[in-house]
Amino acid sequence: MTTVAGPRTESASGPGPGAMAVVLVLVLGAIMITLDTTVVNVAINRLSQDFDAPLATIQWVATGYSLALGAVIPSTAWAVGRFGARRLYLGAIVAFAVGSVLAGLAWNIESLIAFRVVQGLSGGMVMPVGMTILLRVAGPERLGRLMSTLGLAILVGPLAGPALGGWLIDEVSWRWMFFINVPVAVAVVALGIRMFPRDVPATARPLDVPGLLMLSPGLAALLYGVTTGGESGEFGAPGVLVPLVAGVVLIAAFVRRALTARNPLIDLGPFRNRTYAAASGTLTLFAFGYFGTMLLLPLYFQVVRGESATVAGLLGIPFALGSGTAMQFAGRLIDRIPAGRLVPVAIATALTGFALFTFQLSADASYWGLCGAMVLMGAGGGATMMPTMTTATRGMSHDQAPAASTSVNLVNTTSAAVGLAVTSVVLSAFMSGIVPDDGDGTLQALHRLSPQGHAAIAQPLSDAFQHTYLVALGIMALSLVPALFLPRRKV
Repeated sequence: MTTVAGPRTESASGPGPGAMAVVLVLVLGAIMITLDTTVVNVAINRLSQDFDAPLATIQWVATGYSLALGAVIPSTAWAVGRFGARRLYLGAIVAFAVGSVLAGLAWNIESLIAFRVVQGLSGGMVMPVGMTILLRVAGPERLGRLMSTLGLAILVGPLAGPALGGWLIDEVSWRWMFFINVPVAVAVVALGIRMFPRDVPATARPLDVPGLLMLSPGLAALLYGVTTGGESGEFGAPGVLVPLVAGVVLIAAFVRRALTARNPLIDLGPFRNRTYAAASGTLTLFAFGYFGTMLLLPLYFQVVRGESATVAGLLGIPFALGSGTAMQFAGRLIDRIPAGRLVPVAIATALTGFALFTFQLSADASYWGLCGAMVLMGAGGGATMMPTMTTATRGMSHDQAPAASTSVNLVNTTSAAVGLAVTSVVLSAFMSGIVPDDGDGTLQALHRLSPQGHAAIAQPLSDAFQHTYLVALGIMALSLVPALFLPRRKV
């Protein structure tokens, strides 16, 4: 198996702050990334109004960010070897803060999308490099506990993000949902300089430039083709077919090169391991459906139920609470219970929650019933994601850690980006014909409707959201298949 050489980080069990102190700083950095993601989901409807842009365009504020996250991840293992995990992590935090300020100053939708890509290119390194630091300071016996602590970011971000973002959007300005990242970034850099173990120089491998020029553009072209084709409904059109084919060819060429090159961009060796492959397959399918629905929840409350951004954010709290709480328990259980016994149960819990939520959806569904289902949705997701990622990376050597964390984060981030794009396309398709559209998009048409006109189509709109959730539910159900191949005995 090809390994990734890079600067070694001194163990946190040695001189300096302990592993838990290091992890808490990583949590703060991860909170900034997840906070930014969840805040934007609540803002989609407002951004559509302010910039007079259709859903197919506005969704690129979220999808472009996620795609940039995935595009930069492949070079992370090389960058760790070249610059060191500590230096790279702190540099990425600074760059993310700069991108946040630029996004807050955006003057049109094109500039906002461009600056979101800047955010993504820097933020994409935060989680995999943070996981590399974590893997190097934590022993295998306590990895699950520390990973669950790192998962606090996935509790605090979705919990505080929608409510805080909704309030900022309604009472201040959507621009401040980006500016709030700056003080967090300052705190992370100040603490990281003091607490992160220093990198010990080592021989860095060369950057696989051909591989990078194949994978990142390939992912971008594939996602663009899927989104454009879904928006126009003409997958045979040259503007759709060319990027689709180009994306598939470039990704296939990258895989071939990664299997044969001496120093590939991403070491695919871990995928030869059955556990790693099964965990990656589980993450691919589950993240596709799970994160794809993140766009739907706040839009349903705002578009169908007419709630403000603040209320829509507050109504998402049960989902975040279920996710974060379950993640803490599951992160500790995975140190004692085999993944093959824990993860399928977690997926089944998520599917139950999503099914209950989906079949309740209507123009006047009880918020109590929806919130109850959302707790199960979040709990199942939280108990699936972090234990699966822990299982994938557990047992990797010091030098394998960057490649393993890079690959598993790439799988997770790319699946989420594709899921977001596909979900917006599916929702737009189901909404077409319901709203009188003059050609500039269904969301704009909705904004022009009178209260009486909106009330008349509330139930058909709710049905469109319900059908979109059913598509996501079916994709998540497929993740049970690779989950059954996870180890069922404690190693």
